[in-house]
Amino acid sequence: MRKKIVAGNWKMNLDYNEGLSLFSEIANMVKDEVTGQQQAVICSPFIHLHSLVQLAKGYDKIAVGAQNAHQNESGAYTGEVSAKMIRSTGAAYVILGHSERRQYFGEDNQLLAAKTDTVLKNGLKPIFCIGETLDEREAEQHFDVIKTQLQEGLFHLSTEEFGQVVLAYEPVWAIGTGKTATAEQAQEIHAFIREQIANQYNQQVADDTTILYGGSANPKNAPELFAQPDIDGGLIGGASLKSRDFLDIVKVFN
Repeated sequence: MRKKIVAGNWKMNLDYNEGLSLFSEIANMVKDEVTGQQQAVICSPFIHLHSLVQLAKGYDKIAVGAQNAHQNESGAYTGEVSAKMIRSTGAAYVILGHSERRQYFGEDNQLLAAKTDTVLKNGLKPIFCIGETLDEREAEQHFDVIKTQLQEGLFHLSTEEFGQVVLAYEPVWAIGTGKTATAEQAQEIHAFIREQIANQYNQQVADDTTILYGGSANPKNAPELFAQPDIDGGLIGGASLKSRDFLDIVKVFN
């Protein structure tokens, strides 16, 4: 059975002490209130990683991840952080290819393929983001866009390597806009993604792949979204900065 995951993406929010305080709240609530087999993942800014990993010790239902990693192992890349550095903090996951990285920092599928290779080499699990913009959806190009993102970003991986990847579908037009894809729209894309994986690898690999929904999910719409057969959790933005909202999303899988 594939893993159910609710990952929080704090983005560029919270100073050091604020981050530790929020994570402590979330960890204690997870311990007290989560009764299913789902896992919560908090993807924080780099400054928090080591301390959050320490706070997470003894909590088997919560893990820590980073929001980005450089494609090279080391070198003269001022301001960047390598996968090895992330791994040394004890973090387990790394978000790759978030729409904000693609939009603001020009990250393309080829670069993200290289980042994925480096992250996997260092024993981390990528949360690999794919999704279409509003223009692409209105032009009915969304299936082609997603297929290309998969082919160029991930489908060079071996079956074993791909098995370490968590996918996150983010309709870019629904991030931070208050808009949300309907449960039917989200399910249609998730099923399409799983079909592409089956075509590239096999049905078992497709059935085992965790695919998250990442478009303005909140406590009100999460139950309907997560009830869809191909939606295995969420990549949560704004709601992950509020402990109660985040926990209420995680608890949908109780």
